[in-house]
Amino acid sequence: QVQLVESGGGLVQAGGSLRLFCAASGSIYGINAMGWYRQAPGKQRELVATITTGGHTNYADSVKGRFTISRDNRKNTVYLQMNSLKPQDTGVYYCQARGSSVARPFDEYDYWGQGTQVTVSS
Repeated sequence: QVQLVESGGGLVQAGGSLRLFCAASGSIYGINAMGWYRQAPGKQRELVATITTGGHTNYADSVKGRFTISRDNRKNTVYLQMNSLKPQDTGVYYCQARGSSVARPFDEYDYWGQGTQVTVSS
C-alpha cells in the first residue's frame, strides 16, 4: 500500500503565505504524477496544481502566478508554495499521487492524503 501524509496547513491573513508538504510512503513501486486538490465548504473538490516526474506543471487559473508546485522524485515528496493568499483559497487541501505498490507494480491507482486545512482570513 501507498500512504500520503500532508502537513503545513494553518490560518493566515490575506496576502500571506503558506507552504504545504506531502510525502508518499509504504510499499511504493513507482510514483508518477503528483498534485494538490482542494475542497471548500459546500463545494466539490477541485484541482489546484499537478506536476509530472519530468517537472511539467499545470495550475488552476485561479492560482496561476501565486502558487508553485514542486517535487523531489527521490524522496517521493511534493510541495505547494502558496503566496498572496486570498480568502477564497480557504479549504481542505489534499495531496494526490498516481502510482503503484510493490504488491501490484503494474496497476496504477490514485492515492490521496487525509487533507490539511488552509484558512485565509480577510
